[in-house]
Amino acid sequence: MIIDLQKRKELKKKLYTIIFKTDTEEGKKFDIILLNVILLSVILAAIESVVAFNDRYALPFRICEWIITILFTIEYATRIYCSPNRKKYIFSVYGIIDLLSILPFFIGILYSSTHYLIVIRALRLLRVFRILKLTHFLKEGNHLVDSLRRSVKKIMIFTYFIMILVTILGALMYLVEGSVNPSFSNIPKSIYWAVVTITTVGYGDITPITFLGQTISVIVMLLGYSILAVPTGIISSELIKPLRKKNITCPNCGENKHEADASYCKNCGTFLPHNNNNLS
Repeated sequence: MIIDLQKRKELKKKLYTIIFKTDTEEGKKFDIILLNVILLSVILAAIESVVAFNDRYALPFRICEWIITILFTIEYATRIYCSPNRKKYIFSVYGIIDLLSILPFFIGILYSSTHYLIVIRALRLLRVFRILKLTHFLKEGNHLVDSLRRSVKKIMIFTYFIMILVTILGALMYLVEGSVNPSFSNIPKSIYWAVVTITTVGYGDITPITFLGQTISVIVMLLGYSILAVPTGIISSELIKPLRKKNITCPNCGENKHEADASYCKNCGTFLPHNNNNLS
């Protein structure tokens, strides 16, 4: 019994080294094979969506999907089994992605329309950062996420303003075009036109025919270019802030290497009066 328990611990340790560690030869081989299988799975899903290929090779596609999904399921279960902290892995970013990579296939058995969601497996290719020791690049991604988080309130207010604006423009175009243009038969359709126009997408499925309506369209299209610059400016400002903060020089000791959110000098404790938190 003790021997079996010892063997089980050794097996879990070995599996953990192979599956979770990328700094070992076995771990690197496992991750490279895994990435290739993920890539193959995504490519097969894309090819299968082509009707000509699907009609001709439906059975081979189905067999390959079953094999790959079974392998991914075994891999996911093994990760949970050998993980020292199972809860931490299951609710981690990689753990959730691993689960999402197999769920669409089984859901697709009941609801065929969800079958092609298996392309979400492409997210598992993010493991390449760990394999190639590029995790330091993820810090730049975190910087972008933090900037977006700080911009949320401003962008929400801006979006609320845009919603009001397109509603007014839609109602205005309904009044101008509604009686002579069947495309503007109601206010919701007119609001749809306003959204498409102000975002500069311009599908062209709804177009004004009166001179006044076309004049309003020109104004809305020009306004759209100005509006698009606003969220870009908000996010850009938040992206630059941490970079400016890092160059703050302490007026007391001259230290200039501070954390992004520093309000006091890390060397002497002097208050940093030029911190951007105090300027905004």
